[in-house]
Amino acid sequence: MIFYQPKTMEERAKVAEACLLRLELAMPTLLDDIDDSTDRSYAAHPERLYVIDREGTVAFQCGPGPFGFDVAEWEKAIEALVG
Repeated sequence: MIFYQPKTMEERAKVAEACLLRLELAMPTLLDDIDDSTDRSYAAHPERLYVIDREGTVAFQCGPGPFGFDVAEWEKAIEALVG
C-alpha cells in the first residue's frame, strides 16, 4: 500500500490507523501534529525508538535506526513504566 504525504491531521490519522492495523500494533500510539513538532523537538533523525513517561520525560531512547534499534530494551522500558 502506498500513501502520499498527509496534508491534514485527518489524512495523517488515516495513514497511522492503516499502519497500526497492518503492523498489528496493540499499544498506545501518539500522532504528531501536521508540522512534526514532536519529531523536531526530539531530533529523531535518523529515526529512533523512544519511551515517554507520564510526566513527559524521555525514559528510554535507542540508538539511531534502523541498525541502532534495540527492540528488547525498548520493550523492557515500556514494561518498567506500565508495570
